[in-house]
Amino acid sequence: MHMTLLKDAHFAFMGHRKAALFFSAALILISLAAMWVRGFNLGLDFTGGTLLEVGYQDAMELGQVRQVLDEAGIGGVTVQHFGTLQDILIRVAPQAGEGEETSAQLSDRMFHALNAAAGGKADLRRVEYVGPQMGEELTEDGGLAVLYSLIGILIYVALRFEYRFAVGAIAALVHDVIITLGVFAVFQVEFDLPVVAAILAVIGYSLNDTIVVFDRIRENFRKARKGDAVSIIDQSINETLSRTLMTSFTTLLVLFALFIFGGSIIHSFALALIVGIFIGTYSSIFVASVLVAMMGINRADLATVKKEGEGTAQA
Repeated sequence: MHMTLLKDAHFAFMGHRKAALFFSAALILISLAAMWVRGFNLGLDFTGGTLLEVGYQDAMELGQVRQVLDEAGIGGVTVQHFGTLQDILIRVAPQAGEGEETSAQLSDRMFHALNAAAGGKADLRRVEYVGPQMGEELTEDGGLAVLYSLIGILIYVALRFEYRFAVGAIAALVHDVIITLGVFAVFQVEFDLPVVAAILAVIGYSLNDTIVVFDRIRENFRKARKGDAVSIIDQSINETLSRTLMTSFTTLLVLFALFIFGGSIIHSFALALIVGIFIGTYSSIFVASVLVAMMGINRADLATVKKEGEGTAQA
């Protein structure tokens, strides 16, 4: 019933294109300002340093853990609960001259202090160390991965469709990436390598949504005998609306389950995907298609693409 209603719907999406672009511009400005002013809460993958996961038999207050480490002469520590009140995650920023052996000694000293304060009832669950140089390399490689994916998508869409579609698709993807990063900057959610992987997944998901809409726009431009670009684009978005919303809805069901039940270790990853799916669905409708219309796409442009690329004019 609801699917039938969506298939028969005719929402005037293009009639709200100015408001949508203003809304998107505002979100992008807020995101860029947050990234500039607040920066990111970078995880150990990027900053380098030492990480300890310590388990206790009873609930442990973060203030007590900080006090024990301060008394042991260990500074630059970030302490947080990890999943439960009995599990504590401790990060120590890298220190000048710190190396692999020094890090092992530091982690031993930290755990011995915590274990002694807990009466020998603490349990060392995990120890990790990332050097500052490796953190810088991961930061650079992660940024390059996103950049190369956008360049590859630009080339692919330009060859498959027409350059206006490529510009619209890339603008929508950049829009999605910036706003997703902005959420992490505004709320200071930990930003680590799994988040970079999630952003790359968002790029692929958003592009898939956009390509589906673009395919229908191209098809309708070739079939329509009347109607301007705006009305044809509106028609195309409405015809793909049920597919777009149902795909996003079912994907979000899985992601919310991961976010709620998957544990703290994948919260950032799931959050990046959830934000990206919402923004990607919105941008496929209100950013990519709107920019294609604003750049003056017409039937003649798409007819040329058909003759060169498909050669299926005759049924």
